[in-house]
Amino acid sequence: MTNSANPPDLRPDLAPKARFQDPVREGQPTVGMVSLGCPKALVDSERILTRLRAEGYAISPDYSGADAVIVNTCGFLDSAKAESLEAIGEALNENGKVIVTGCLGAEEDYIRGTHPSVLAVTGPHQYEQVLDAVHGAVPPSPDPFIDLLPATGVSLTPRHYSYLKISEGCNHKCKFCIIPDMRGKLASRPAHAVIHEAGKLVDAGVKELLVISQDTSAYGVDIKHAEERGHRAHITDLARDLGALGAGKDLWVRLHYVYPYPHVRNLIPLMADELILPYLDIPFQHAHPDTLKRMARPAAASKTLDEIAAWRADCPDITLRSTFIVGYPGETEEEFQTLLDWMDEAQLDRVGCFQYENVDGARSNDLPDHVPAEVKQDRWDRFMEKAQAISEAKLAAKVGQVMDVIVDDIDEDGIATCRTKTDAPEIDGNLFIDEGTEGLSVGDIVSVEVDEAGEYDLWGRRG
Repeated sequence: MTNSANPPDLRPDLAPKARFQDPVREGQPTVGMVSLGCPKALVDSERILTRLRAEGYAISPDYSGADAVIVNTCGFLDSAKAESLEAIGEALNENGKVIVTGCLGAEEDYIRGTHPSVLAVTGPHQYEQVLDAVHGAVPPSPDPFIDLLPATGVSLTPRHYSYLKISEGCNHKCKFCIIPDMRGKLASRPAHAVIHEAGKLVDAGVKELLVISQDTSAYGVDIKHAEERGHRAHITDLARDLGALGAGKDLWVRLHYVYPYPHVRNLIPLMADELILPYLDIPFQHAHPDTLKRMARPAAASKTLDEIAAWRADCPDITLRSTFIVGYPGETEEEFQTLLDWMDEAQLDRVGCFQYENVDGARSNDLPDHVPAEVKQDRWDRFMEKAQAISEAKLAAKVGQVMDVIVDDIDEDGIATCRTKTDAPEIDGNLFIDEGTEGLSVGDIVSVEVDEAGEYDLWGRRG
């Protein structure tokens, strides 16, 4: 196990902290849940807990108050693996009965090499095996008159927003990534099933749908963009259908993990027409063509700049967020400088960055010319300084504007933490309202005039 170069606060892929609000009746069997990793893993946790709730289990965020604990692990980076092993060890110390699932669960020998006493190890989205393991550890004891499950299932996010997973797996073969090995090739959900789930969420009061997958742009490719029950499995059609759910309502539809394929330009008119949010989360990863080739990723960074210019011409309000890797094997100072120059031209709104690290099983491990740790740290510092300056300038330009925000939290002092349409939960910034919040509730969408800007956050007052 290598030391982590990327502590959790440097990883822009993490899901929000899971929220548990489940009352426990006397004598009810209780299962704890620790959900690590990305929003896709959080959706897996929600599906597992929904099935368990339907069988009469209560859900606890506390190890000591549970009859058994499920740890949903992440295996994206070695630092994520270390975090997962630490969480498993903590659960074993505090509870003793631990079931492991998720991406790292695909490496059972690796887990049992450190924690041989776990009850069961299952891979990602192996829901039935998780349930079997829970049944073996803690038999169900349902009370059909009490254990009523809401129509939308168990949600681990605040009630006003929800992740909507449209596919599993990925067909890309990026050398630094082992996600396809753990989660398999692209497997898209039928469009009508996605729309049905989204409709139930909207009916239950969800104000924001965050569309997620490993490769959102490729949605439907594996099922030949099949049309069924009036809905076609193509990201443009799906985005249009999701936007239509908000007719006459306040509904935000936000797209994550969108690869910049040519057909992405067909989404931009939907943003300009306010059917979906003018927001694209695109994993560019780097800008130098040689670095991108070593990553086994598309290497047309200059064409990407042309695409960005075209998107902004059609939808001037579009917000672009991305993630990058610095210190990839073979990255020269010249290649890194190309990335900084590209950032100057691209002027992305929201940016996250990883320092490269080896991951067991990744082909990039075998590349020559690995970059020393101190050089990676220096490049990360310089990259984030550039990104911060761009963010600060873009936010300063918003002072005086009136914009809609969604309220995520109101603390005991009456300060409201909100997000604009340019901000996804946890990974982007916030807008704070520190006075005049009387009558506001979490989940409200209200108009605010921006009166102050920082490096990543805004402050405003109600109009």
